[in-house]
Amino acid sequence: MTEQREASEDVFMTRIGQAVMLLHGGDREEARNRFTALWSEIGDGGDALHRCTLAHYIADTQDDPADELAWDLRALTAALAGEGAAGDRDAHAMRAFYPSLHLNLAADYVKLQRPAAARDHLERARAASAVLADDGTDDGYGGGVRAAIGRLERRLREW
Repeated sequence: MTEQREASEDVFMTRIGQAVMLLHGGDREEARNRFTALWSEIGDGGDALHRCTLAHYIADTQDDPADELAWDLRALTAALAGEGAAGDRDAHAMRAFYPSLHLNLAADYVKLQRPAAARDHLERARAASAVLADDGTDDGYGGGVRAAIGRLERRLREW
């Protein structure tokens, strides 16, 4: 039963990854369509890591900054809800998401002209980034998130 569940989860993450490739390839509309279909499959009660990952990427496909914020908040809510119940692997994945989740929320608040909220989430992103690798063992993810935090900090200083 456990192996079947893990295989099912791997398939779901593979499907998310395929839609992410479409998004990064420039096909936002098709990515949004696939993400939305996946969200319908898992719903609000699905696996927390899946909901967090999916909402995180759905946010990137939104045209309206308020909609983007709503999806980024769903991603953070899923991460928070799932962290305590997650197994070791999923709990680590959730913690590794926090810097990016808070960074995205900060960027959303910048778009919505809410500098105090943006600064709050940027500080949370910086604090959460301690879990990210410094040595490149995460394929550069940690360095990329830290660089994005720095860029947004500089932008907020000018605001």
